Amino acid sequence: MGYESVVAPRSRQGRKRQQALPESSRPRPALARAGLVLAGAGLGAVTALAITAETGSELRAPGGAATFLGSLTGLVGMYLALLMVLLVSRIPAIERVLGQDGLLRWHRRLAPWPISLLVAHALFITVGYAQAARSGLGHQVAVLLTRYPDVLIATVGLGIMCFIGIISIHAIRRRLRRETWWLVHLWMYLALALSFAHVLALGPSFVGHPLTQIVWSVAWAGTAGLVLCYRFGLPVARSLRHRLVVNEVRPEGPGVVSVICSGRRLDKLAIAGGQFFFWRFLTRSMWWQAHPYTLSALPQPPYVRLTVKAVGDHSAAVARLRPGTRIAIEGPYGAFTKYAQQRPQALLVAAGIGVTALRSLLEDMPRKAAPVVLLRATRPEDLVLHKEVAELVRYRGGRLHELVGTREQAVLDERTLPRLVPDLHRRDIYVCGPEEFVTSIVEVAARLGMPDEAVHHEAYAL
Repeated sequence: MGYESVVAPRSRQGRKRQQALPESSRPRPALARAGLVLAGAGLGAVTALAITAETGSELRAPGGAATFLGSLTGLVGMYLALLMVLLVSRIPAIERVLGQDGLLRWHRRLAPWPISLLVAHALFITVGYAQAARSGLGHQVAVLLTRYPDVLIATVGLGIMCFIGIISIHAIRRRLRRETWWLVHLWMYLALALSFAHVLALGPSFVGHPLTQIVWSVAWAGTAGLVLCYRFGLPVARSLRHRLVVNEVRPEGPGVVSVICSGRRLDKLAIAGGQFFFWRFLTRSMWWQAHPYTLSALPQPPYVRLTVKAVGDHSAAVARLRPGTRIAIEGPYGAFTKYAQQRPQALLVAAGIGVTALRSLLEDMPRKAAPVVLLRATRPEDLVLHKEVAELVRYRGGRLHELVGTREQAVLDERTLPRLVPDLHRRDIYVCGPEEFVTSIVEVAARLGMPDEAVHHEAYAL
């Protein structure tokens, strides 16, 4: 049907195809560091703004200290919320360095702080106003909610944030369907929008300070613009440009299928092996949700391929897609690429469906890369795409180890890994697969003294 060379991208034919594709943009760590410095400077400026907005006499007045703490926690909390949104706005220059896994890790680490600070803001402000008015807390809550419309709206926004924070706790999150959690998480944008106005209307740092109001408004408008551009505008433009449709759904193994798509101008699609897209299949039951799937081969215009294992409702439905189904895409994303490599050679380790990222990464490596590849599976039939991987390894002068059996039978630890890969100290490690497997290999690498910058990983949350 036209995607034959994906099965065995041989010698000259493979080289010609790769040369025809545009080179993906290299990561620029300096830009990420500059962004970190800018974020730190912004935090310092916001803190200074809150401190300088209060005079000594205001602090000594009844409720002054509590009100000051409320203003400080509110400003810092809103600023950290802005950073939290920026982390998931998928700015290409930052995403290429940290990857989606890295951005999400930072997002999860940061997320409790803005919510906690904004809750503290509400408590301190209520206490401060109550002390100033010499009234009870209950009465002051009623006054704030009934006489200050912006406060009521902001309280609704804070309630939404707290709800999202609660369902994001790991023990609760893992019980929810991905689609449910994702839809509820979108409410965060509404919560922040509801909370924004009352900061300008009531914040001591903003009342009577038009320049500060303008700067704060521009910062939030810029953040909203980045979200609209990179989360919505660019994906729509890219989808319209390439107009992908399902061409064929091909079984690869138990519960695993490859979806071969055709489209336009795929020779202009800059992507590195190991990267992924968010795929939105435009059917009646699937159009409203986008899921991340890695390309299991570099594009061969006019075709591109993803390989999916049925582990949930969406991935199971992929196997039932019909030819002609239209597709919207967002991406490519991910730092699990050849550009992350620090050492002369690489060890590639994959378990289960993690072979998809490994296979496209392997295809993107130089002719004389001499990689060592470890494929891990419970049963021989679970080694999907292993013939393609074997051909790519042979073509690049590498070695392939297929480890089949239970965890006790096919052990990968600090004793077996150096035995399989004697020159491990000369190689970067790329590992991809289920989260538990990836974590175990990363821990083994740490015990063997591998530096963090030489270990690259991408976990599939099943």
